Amino acid sequence: MPASFSETFPETPAASAALAVATRFCSPALLNHSIRSYLWGAGYARAHGIGFDDELYYVSSLLHDIGLTETFDSHTVPFEEAGGRLAWVFGMSAGWSPERSARAEEIVVVHMRDPVAASEDPESHLLQVATSWDVSGQRPEEFPAEVRAAVLARHPRLGFGAEFLAAFEEQARRKPGCAAASSVTGGVGARIAANPLDA
Repeated sequence: MPASFSETFPETPAASAALAVATRFCSPALLNHSIRSYLWGAGYARAHGIGFDDELYYVSSLLHDIGLTETFDSHTVPFEEAGGRLAWVFGMSAGWSPERSARAEEIVVVHMRDPVAASEDPESHLLQVATSWDVSGQRPEEFPAEVRAAVLARHPRLGFGAEFLAAFEEQARRKPGCAAASSVTGGVGARIAANPLDA
């Protein structure tokens, strides 16, 4: 991989616990998406000189879509808010301060909100960039072909696009005012179908 990308992950008790949680409750495709989201964002940060909290970003990446899983899906709360609240509970259980736990919650929620600048909130910015790339192929110029191939070889998509779209459509059906519903009506299905990562 180019120097700006690395296959290394933070090695802390919270990071290991987040991986265990995501591995247990996420489907293989959703788990790989979460890991790729960390890798894309961390690589993007290094390429652009963006300082970020590696452990916080890793945990938030692994938990950002856990609200789409069967166990933690909410029938009333948007999936990113449900996932954010779980991230807060996770952080507190991991011994983080309330403030750090709240940051994990914020990052998870903000990944489905309007874009934020790296100077304002680097971890949320990175997750927005990474997930928009992995889901719908935005900013392809930031991720060279050799980087894409290396990441996908280790963490393949496993039909992620179709699974993710079905989950968003189900969220939209049950919670028509949520951000996932706006994404569906805004044409996310076409963007997923055109994603160069699935070419």
